[in-house]
Amino acid sequence: MRALIVGGTGPTGPFIIRGLIERGYRVAMLHRGTHELDEISAEVEHIHVDPWDPAAVRDALAQRTFDLSIVTYGRLRATAAILVGRTGRFISAGGFPAYRGFVDPEQFTPVGMPVPMYDDGPKVANEEEHPRGYRIRVTEEMVLAAHPQGTHFRYPYVYGPRQPLPREWCIVRRILDKRPHIILPEGGLTLCTFGYSGNVAHAVLLAVDNPTASAGQIYNTGDEHVLSLAQVVECICTALGHQMEIVSMPWELARPAWPMIMQPLPTHRVFDICKMKHELGYRDALPAPEALALTARWYAENPPPPGGEVEWVLQDPFEYDTEDRLIALYQEGLARVREVQFKQPPGLTMSYYDPKVRKERPPIA
Repeated sequence: MRALIVGGTGPTGPFIIRGLIERGYRVAMLHRGTHELDEISAEVEHIHVDPWDPAAVRDALAQRTFDLSIVTYGRLRATAAILVGRTGRFISAGGFPAYRGFVDPEQFTPVGMPVPMYDDGPKVANEEEHPRGYRIRVTEEMVLAAHPQGTHFRYPYVYGPRQPLPREWCIVRRILDKRPHIILPEGGLTLCTFGYSGNVAHAVLLAVDNPTASAGQIYNTGDEHVLSLAQVVECICTALGHQMEIVSMPWELARPAWPMIMQPLPTHRVFDICKMKHELGYRDALPAPEALALTARWYAENPPPPGGEVEWVLQDPFEYDTEDRLIALYQEGLARVREVQFKQPPGLTMSYYDPKVRKERPPIA
């Protein structure tokens, strides 16, 4: 059996390729050749061409045919068209920006995406709502029109080794630099669906194993358990043996944490994956806390260069002097605010109280 994977050198690629080889496929990997993975390079055929150049892809593939094609990179619409009639099965990957409100949560009233967002939730309706999101939504439709029995996965932010935008580095570097605290907005309570690279690849391979169930379907992907940003920090600190105080600030002030949120507001972005679980039997190959620990240790051992491309893309300046000044001013302000005292301190309600309590408790002034 012959399989083509377009991309393959990103976070999910090695897992997918290794899974295909274990299933008896002879794998050809179409990629630019700027990154090679030693652990799999010798086991696959390399087709070095730019996946973003449709003419070059068409020429490179010539009249070749495949039993299976998995497209995770490049111009998806064009590659899907090129492979019509030349592949037995077609599996592709896109992203969550196809959903309305993913980039701009103020498109919903009340503000914020519905939680959770189901597979059939509202998509970006037009370019005015969000040009990129609309293109992603149209691409999904065009891909399944070209390959009616194909399968499409909406990828979340994928974390793990070799991620070109490693959110975890914002935390890991502060640990390596022995920072005693980290600023998080609103207590770090924001929830957002993420996916460990091995888990996302596992979902793709389940579609390979279940061609009938997955035919013509689109699936949300991601880890089963959605961790808050504060829990992510806790998992990474535990993995690297470091204690770091979380300093909670309002969103407008917590600017050092904005690169970790990756959106204009700290609202939740949680996507339902029950369809994938029910139809494909998905379960996390590695639980999220363990996957975060593995990722943190990898970046601690393979740190990006300070001030290099990774940190430029993340837009995290790591200006610790400025962070310390911000924390000091904020805590000074908090101390003054705490001087304001209620005559009758607000409580946490008296639900299911003993009726006698009402008689004993003095009325709120």
